[in-house]
Amino acid sequence: MLTILGFAMIATFLVLIMMKKMSPIAALVLIPALFCVFVGKGAHLGDYVLDGVTDLAPTAAMLMFAIVYFGVMIDVGLFDPIVRGILKFCKADPMRIVVGTALLAAIVSLDGDGSTTFMITVSAMYPLYKRLKMSLVVMTGVAAMANGVMNTLPWGGPTARAATALKLDASDIFVPMIPALLVGLLFVFVLSYVLGVRERRRLGVLTLDDVLEEEKETETVLVGSGGPGDGKVSMRKGAAGGAGGAGSGTDAPEGAGDSGDSAGDNGFQGLDPNRATLRPKLYWFNALLTFSLLTAMIMEWLPIPVLFLIGAALALSVNFPHIPDQKARLAAHADNVLNVSGMVFAAAVFTGVLQGTGMVDQMAKWMVDVIPGSMGPHMALVTGILSLPLTYFMSNDGFYFGVLPVLAEAGAAHGVTPLEMARASLVGQPLHMSSPLVPAVYVLVGMAKVEFGDHTKFVVKWAALTCLVILGAGMLFGII
Repeated sequence: MLTILGFAMIATFLVLIMMKKMSPIAALVLIPALFCVFVGKGAHLGDYVLDGVTDLAPTAAMLMFAIVYFGVMIDVGLFDPIVRGILKFCKADPMRIVVGTALLAAIVSLDGDGSTTFMITVSAMYPLYKRLKMSLVVMTGVAAMANGVMNTLPWGGPTARAATALKLDASDIFVPMIPALLVGLLFVFVLSYVLGVRERRRLGVLTLDDVLEEEKETETVLVGSGGPGDGKVSMRKGAAGGAGGAGSGTDAPEGAGDSGDSAGDNGFQGLDPNRATLRPKLYWFNALLTFSLLTAMIMEWLPIPVLFLIGAALALSVNFPHIPDQKARLAAHADNVLNVSGMVFAAAVFTGVLQGTGMVDQMAKWMVDVIPGSMGPHMALVTGILSLPLTYFMSNDGFYFGVLPVLAEAGAAHGVTPLEMARASLVGQPLHMSSPLVPAVYVLVGMAKVEFGDHTKFVVKWAALTCLVILGAGMLFGII
């Protein structure tokens, strides 16, 4: 019964948010509370929620101060050279912009932290997508998949968990997986190229000057004629419908309308070379502070929440020594902080009920039990396939410490080594990074101003395909 209710709860949550019948925060809180009553454990709901909040509180604190820190670094111009470099490469070509998004996300993912990756990637790329009216779900989907592949780095989390659960060396798991993971990353780049070509066909190839000139002409027409109907404005080299919103054109990809506002908003504010918050004289201090922070994170000198708390305090104090300026910077990023931290604490209700009621344990046991005995010699393949839904519907801790040891034991009975099982368990990470139970994904969709349901509808199929490509490459190379 718990198994059925567990799957029903997850399915209800996903359907409601994808159909936009409920906001993610409301769904994360109300649906598990309702199912907790159905299970007959409503009296324990408070305990389950507090347990979930206790588990996720450090993550919420880390995200809050990380958003403040990187928000300040964006304000003072630390990432402006990165944005200019990407602009130079992309040349306002939608195909290059999407590929550039995947490349940037993959590079920044080397720090092993998804939230950091998404903050930097979205901050750099969001102005381009907004200005050119590109689909924002393409940006969030590509960034999530690239980060998901890179999340398998030994310091990223899953590999270390698999090594701990099966008492193996992390390098023995990861190093042989490198060829398969490179194939997966290459597939993400190829997919980015394909999605970029779709965007190019929809919008056309422009230069940034074309777009800015288009805006000036549009403003002149609107002011001079009193309405949009008195005059024509067209984008040079643009495809039909390219001058319209992101939803223009008949072949727009899913979620294209999410790019939303007109190009005349402040979407390019991050590139304003004259903004008052720039601190060019402190550029190298900020660069060194960020490098030191990421180094300390990778070396695990202090807990990540503590590092970002200290980093945010230093960044604010040095760059904005006057208290009113510090308050202004905190107020400027308050929306992102509240949105993300609220989502994390709401997710704590979902995970708390799943774990507290025993649903997640029964779901995992059921999935292991339904595996036919004839599949015993192929348990590595089974584990790789199961890693897709299981790491999507439960936390990495739940999968690697609760499910993987059971699967590994079943595989060992048929001669499948723990190393093969551990490598296969990493396959689902590109899909896992878009799970509603991953706090970092709320940073991604929140900063990109994309509905979580739209992101989910767009990315799930592509992320699952990326996982299967990695699994296929691992089997082809004899790694799994």
